[in-house]
Amino acid sequence: MLIREWKKLLIKETSTLIDAMTVLDKLAKQIVLVVDEKDALLGTLTDGDIRRALIAGAQLNSSVNQAMNRNPVTGSAHSKEIAWRQIMRLKRCRHLPLLDENGVLAGIYSELGRPFQPKPNSVVLMLGGLGKRLRPLTEDTPKPMLKVGGKPILETIIERFSEQGFSKFHFCVNYLGHQIQEHFGDGSKWGIEISCIREEKELGTAGALSLIDSINAPFVVMNGDLLTKVDFASLIEFHQLENNDATMCVREYSHQVPYGVVTINEHKVNEMLEKPVYKYFVNGGIYVLSENALKEIEYNQYLDMPDLLSQLLEKDHKIGAFPITEYWKDIGQLPDFEQAQLDYEVHFTS
Repeated sequence: MLIREWKKLLIKETSTLIDAMTVLDKLAKQIVLVVDEKDALLGTLTDGDIRRALIAGAQLNSSVNQAMNRNPVTGSAHSKEIAWRQIMRLKRCRHLPLLDENGVLAGIYSELGRPFQPKPNSVVLMLGGLGKRLRPLTEDTPKPMLKVGGKPILETIIERFSEQGFSKFHFCVNYLGHQIQEHFGDGSKWGIEISCIREEKELGTAGALSLIDSINAPFVVMNGDLLTKVDFASLIEFHQLENNDATMCVREYSHQVPYGVVTINEHKVNEMLEKPVYKYFVNGGIYVLSENALKEIEYNQYLDMPDLLSQLLEKDHKIGAFPITEYWKDIGQLPDFEQAQLDYEVHFTS
């Protein structure tokens, strides 16, 4: 279909990656188009392009030049729809910028409106935490059942997965888990299948995986206190294309030192940096595991996901990093919960 408000997807070559991410998140079309002053197409940018650039060392304030595809597949604005679809099938792309005879953008054709393919991959949600840092809210309510945007956090998580074709869920529950089971039942109300795994003792964010009788790998594992618009289908695709045993979603985190930093060597000042900003990738609490990783988990024993990944690294298993460029909020403390209430209207109601 033709995207009606395609001009909102245009950004200039001087834009930064964070500018592009803002447009991607706001309009949810999975692509932005980089143009010059006359709207001639210079390149395109998708979530995948940005993730690859970040892994290669680009920063969020880097120019889109570092990530954009300078040779995108395009079509003629004067052709018929059947010709556009033929190009997309041959080139295996989901968006087709349409150019006039001068190379100026005249529109964009997209396959996003077509029905998605159901995903065979399971989703395991870790819901057994005590939520101590959110007390008193969690004294009588498990953290995943706290309401953001008028409904439980877990309900929003399920809807996001379901919209992308996932239908098989495993809930790992412990603290006040009966509330979760009573609310969601077998999942039929949401058109999905839910099986509940009750932890008789605390098993951490990975140990409960050993209690699942049958699971089709690769599968997604996610903490139940996250609000995010991650493209889970792309995450699975990345994991498989890279032939990873495990894939961890990561977020860029920056920290500014409020003072001038001085490096010294043998009582001599070598360098002075005024309030430098240090940037890191941090764990996003979302993973994909394959069968090789699952075999490393001991039955019914406490194990956190970072410890599992450390074990896998020690045994030379392949672990990939998938940068999160979409909205992401870990609702771990009261300020996070309050911010999520404000964010919900912006990111989940449009």
